[in-house]
Amino acid sequence: MHHVILNNGIEMPILGLGVYQIEEESDCERVVSEALELGYRLIDTASAYGNEAAVGRAIRASGIPRDELFVTTKLWVDSAAEKPARLAFNQSLDRLGLDYLDLYLIHQPYGDVFGAWRALETLYRSGLVKAIGVSNFHPDRLMDLICHHSVVPAVNQVETHPFYQRRDDHAFMQDNRVQHQSWASFAEGRNN
Repeated sequence: MHHVILNNGIEMPILGLGVYQIEEESDCERVVSEALELGYRLIDTASAYGNEAAVGRAIRASGIPRDELFVTTKLWVDSAAEKPARLAFNQSLDRLGLDYLDLYLIHQPYGDVFGAWRALETLYRSGLVKAIGVSNFHPDRLMDLICHHSVVPAVNQVETHPFYQRRDDHAFMQDNRVQHQSWASFAEGRNN
């Protein structure tokens, strides 16, 4: 598996399994288990997906040492403020059954993003998460976050695929040392 080095020196696999829209817990657990058997080491979920517990069960059942996995989850907009973000993080960690996360993202640029980011910075500095970042942030929102905080997001996870390549956004992220990570890499099946 190839890796990319994030702006804080953490290695992140370049290929991962996202579990968006796998709502049935048994299906999610099975899919994650099969992906881990096939060699996937990055698993991406979110509190809003409602399947963190199933992801955690599959991880524990895999027998793969925790330090060989890269687990991402995301903070939903209803918890985008400083105190709610800390609570939401702890709830996600409990549902996943993990001691730490590899990457924690603000899922959308809504709510008290600055407050949420301060909470993520605290979690990062405490070692409960190895890297922090954002998802669905356009360059203006990303730059706003960078300019007003001490920790630059390690990742911006945005829709990117052959029909929506985001070259200007990619160049902006490269210039600011933020790793561009794709969601919907296969265009969610659109355009055949």
